[in-house]
Amino acid sequence: MALEQKLSLKLSQRLIMTPALQQAIKLLQMSTLELREEIATELQENPALEESLEQDGNEAVEQPPTLTADGNAEQTSPGENDSDNKERDSLSEIDLEYMLQNYYDGGATTPRGSYEARGDDRLWETNLTRSPDLSDHLLEQLTLALSGPVDEEIGRAIIGNLDSHGYLQASLEELVAMSDHDPADIQRVHDVVQGFDPAGVGARNLRECLLLQLHRLDLEDTPAATMVRDHLDLLQVRHYEELARCLELTPAQLREQLEILRRLDPHPGDRFTPGTAQTVIPDVMVIKLGDEYQVVLNDDGFPRLRVSRYCRTILKGGAGASKDDREFVRQKLNAAVRLIKSIEERQRTIYKVACSIVRQQRPFLDHGINSIRPLVLRDVAEDVGVHESTVSRVVNNKYMHTPNGIFEMRFFFHSGLTNLSGEDISSLTVKESIRNIVDEEDSRHPLSDSAIAKLLMQQEQIPIARRTVAKYREELRIPASTLRRRSVFGC
Repeated sequence: MALEQKLSLKLSQRLIMTPALQQAIKLLQMSTLELREEIATELQENPALEESLEQDGNEAVEQPPTLTADGNAEQTSPGENDSDNKERDSLSEIDLEYMLQNYYDGGATTPRGSYEARGDDRLWETNLTRSPDLSDHLLEQLTLALSGPVDEEIGRAIIGNLDSHGYLQASLEELVAMSDHDPADIQRVHDVVQGFDPAGVGARNLRECLLLQLHRLDLEDTPAATMVRDHLDLLQVRHYEELARCLELTPAQLREQLEILRRLDPHPGDRFTPGTAQTVIPDVMVIKLGDEYQVVLNDDGFPRLRVSRYCRTILKGGAGASKDDREFVRQKLNAAVRLIKSIEERQRTIYKVACSIVRQQRPFLDHGINSIRPLVLRDVAEDVGVHESTVSRVVNNKYMHTPNGIFEMRFFFHSGLTNLSGEDISSLTVKESIRNIVDEEDSRHPLSDSAIAKLLMQQEQIPIARRTVAKYREELRIPASTLRRRSVFGC
């Protein structure tokens, strides 16, 4: 076999994401709060980036366009040139003179809308206080109930292995391995912890949690305790007739015992779980003026960014800067310009997507949720002229303030069904119909998914499969018909 050497050419294509494109994608999928944090971080880390506190007198400020009743957008910003927004392939090819002329001293900054937030700017004051969580509450009781370092160490280990609901997630053997103490001591301390407030804390399962609460109420010898101890499976599926037969209870007696169980808390630790203080800041404002809807970007709180004057001096060789200093400044200037352009592109893309949503969901804005239209990402992407993934990033974790309330932008996207008349109906409208049917059904004879599908066909002329009804019902968190049934006992 002869060996030989030869040269060959291979032509291939690869998709390479430039740093500018990577940053643009990153900023596009950020929420308003995340973008503010990102800008604050860049202002601290990049000396070439500054916040412009005053608007330049000759600066042309971009004004938000107006969406008229016929769906046409009237752009009021002066002389927008799409070629200026194209990303360059390499940072080294950026024209620094062009860059400095357009981004120096506030010459071009992040765009601002005309909306001024009317909310309370002091919302942060309401989040300063911190309520004690479940662990803090139990540790306070631990110091009063136990004495000695060994018991306290065991108690802390037990409390540290409770989940947010108050259930113990570690077995006795695991606690022994973790603390290296006598199993009898661990069991004794565990019994003490189970006597802490709230009742039911420290339980290993639902049955034990409910029994602990019944014991605290001195009801451990009642039929309610027997239900939990011996017939929890029947209780969970609401087989009340069989429960009554097993316990030899009359309907009135069964209702009385079930009322006791309804007063128990299956998740005793939840009351100490602090609710997440989520502040929703709309990214887009939709304001109705007469018969027109005006789309305004909410950039309240965004600083106006510009390139540093001092960095420009250094770049031109002033201030006695060395070659290394100028190279460092050049890199920071590139990063500053890239950030400003990415923010501008982000705001522009969000605005275009919002205009498309408003245009295609005009019936919802005029008449409410029952008039919402089927809409998918592809529809908006084709209307705006971008990829579906771009629309997905835009609507993710962003909110729109409309005359009908504040909605996540993804809320406006729903698949649709077609009724017998050929009209497209949003899946959200179908879900509302299913909810109404369930609310009006006979609780002693709840409708199956097949029966709901037949009703939708008869009442609203919507052909829908049973599997689709089951899917929508589960998304609405409506139990199956077997779990919705109310027995002859009235339970």
